[in-house]
Amino acid sequence: MSQRKITNIKTQVKHIALKTPFKTALRETSEVEFVRVYVEDENGNVGIGEAPATKAITGEGIEDILGSIESVKERFLDIECKEALELLHSECNIGSSAKAALDIAFVSLDAKQKNRSLAEQFCIEDFAPIKTDITISLNEADVMLSDAKKAYVEKKEILKVKVGSDILHAVDVIRKIANSLPQAEILVDANQAWSFEDSHFFINNMLGVKIELIEQPVVAADLESLKKITELSHIPTLADEAVFTLIDAKKVMESKSADMINIKLMKCGGVTKAIEILEYAREKNITCMLGSMLEGPYSINMALYLAFAYRDVIKYVDLDSPLLYKEPSKELDFEFNGCEISLKK
Repeated sequence: MSQRKITNIKTQVKHIALKTPFKTALRETSEVEFVRVYVEDENGNVGIGEAPATKAITGEGIEDILGSIESVKERFLDIECKEALELLHSECNIGSSAKAALDIAFVSLDAKQKNRSLAEQFCIEDFAPIKTDITISLNEADVMLSDAKKAYVEKKEILKVKVGSDILHAVDVIRKIANSLPQAEILVDANQAWSFEDSHFFINNMLGVKIELIEQPVVAADLESLKKITELSHIPTLADEAVFTLIDAKKVMESKSADMINIKLMKCGGVTKAIEILEYAREKNITCMLGSMLEGPYSINMALYLAFAYRDVIKYVDLDSPLLYKEPSKELDFEFNGCEISLKK
C-alpha cells in the first residue's frame, strides 16, 4: 500500500489583477489577494488549497490566514488526509477561510492519493454546462448600466448587481438595468446595507420589475427583520452572511427567515462542511446559491466541482471570479464561455 502520511505544509501569498475595480457595500479592491497552501505526502503528491483575504466577511486578512495555518500545521504532519480532516473540523479553532484552505488541500490530496480526478471524487455524472452570474460592481447608476449592457453583449446574461445603503440609487439602477435588458436575470445583492424600512421601500418600488432575488438586505444578525422582509416580499430572499454553518442554515430555514441560502466554502470552512449543508438542502428541498468571495483558481475549481455534483439543489452559481481576472488563468479545470462553464476536456 502506498504511503499516504502528510509530510509538509507550506503557504504562499498570491495576487491576481482584476480587469476593473470590484466594489460592494462592504469593500473595494483592484486585485484578488489570497493564501495558497500546499500539503505534501510521503510519495510527493501535493494537494493545493486557497483562501482569499475576506476581512469584511469572515474577519480574516492575509496575515490572519497565514497565522492560523502556521499555528496548526504541525498537528497534521505524520497523519493521513482522513484523520487530518477530522482533526481540522473537530479541534482546530481557527477562522473559516483558513480552515477552508486546509480542507480544500486535504480533499485534493486525498483524491490524488486514490488516483482519482475531482470529478470522480465527487461522483459527477452530469457534465452539461452550468451558468454563473457576473458581478456588476457598485458605482454610479449610468456606469453600472453600461457595465451591465457590456456583460449582456458578452453572453453574461445573469447579472448580480451590487447595491449600497443609498436606497434611491438602488431603486434607480435596478429599474434602469431591468428596463434596458428585459431578458437578463437580475440578482440584487445589498450585502447587509439596508434597514428594514429601506428593504420595504425597495420592494414596493419593484412591482412590475423582473428580479430573481434579493440577497442579504439587512445585517446578518437581524434575522427578525429578514424574516419580516421575506414574509412581505414578492421577490424571493437569499440569506448570505447570515449563513456560515449548517447550524446557521437550519436556523434560517426552520424559522423561515429567508427563501434560499448562499453557501460559500470560505464561510463554512471548506468542501467537507459545504457538502453537509448541501446534503441538508437536498433532503429538505431547499434552493441554494453556491457563492464565492473574490477567489483564486484552485478554490474556484473546488466550488465548481460541487456545483456540478449538486446541480439539483444549486439553482444559482456565483463563481465568476475568473471572468473578472485581468488575464485568463491556466490553473482552472474549467472553461468559461460567456457565463457558461464546462469542464475542460
